[in-house]
Amino acid sequence: MAAHTSRTPAPHESYAPHAAYGCHQPHEHYAPYMAHEPYESHAPQRSHLVRRLLHPVNARLDEHLPSDHKLSKIYRVGAGLTGLLLVVFGVLGLVHRIGFFDTGGDTVLALNTNGALSVLSICIGGLLFVGALIGGTFASTLNIVLGLLFIASGFVNLALLDTGLNFLAFKIPNVLFSFVVGVMLMWFGMYGRVGSALPHDNPYWRARHPEQAARERRAPRGGGPVLHGG
Repeated sequence: MAAHTSRTPAPHESYAPHAAYGCHQPHEHYAPYMAHEPYESHAPQRSHLVRRLLHPVNARLDEHLPSDHKLSKIYRVGAGLTGLLLVVFGVLGLVHRIGFFDTGGDTVLALNTNGALSVLSICIGGLLFVGALIGGTFASTLNIVLGLLFIASGFVNLALLDTGLNFLAFKIPNVLFSFVVGVMLMWFGMYGRVGSALPHDNPYWRARHPEQAARERRAPRGGGPVLHGG
């Protein structure tokens, strides 16, 4: 039997890569392979709220379904009516030929206004008209975002009353109007989308619970689970 001989590398010679150990780079020594459990990640787990913010539910409304059609109609009506109110307010302000940054106390529909506020109202009203035409989740999201902006505008302009930065000529009635419009838009946008007891045929509930929704679709109609629950 031939004697077993092993080749010892020269002092500065590296071992060739050994793919069996997952190594693809030459180096001096190999550590023996030790089986182990999969490594656990020590990265902090994201909270449910953070995951919701980073990956919001993007439910697609199917207006051929009764529940989806009802929701889309509400979003459209909310955006359309609010947009019409803002456009009328803005047009009346422009018709009165009020200065663009005039703060002299000119009023339209019992609200203080100037040219800048009139143009801004028309632009926002036009954007709401676009939401009313598109409908669906886009109109819902647009209502919520603009509602938040109206509420924020109320607080900001409340702080700017009687200062030189009150470029939109806001008075207390304007601040209250911003709050009312903001809450109204948010209500229209959140209707049927936010809540702890959405019905199970709701498109947003289906998007948040796809596995349970699939089970309920496969269940017999007579003995399946009740579709309207918390």
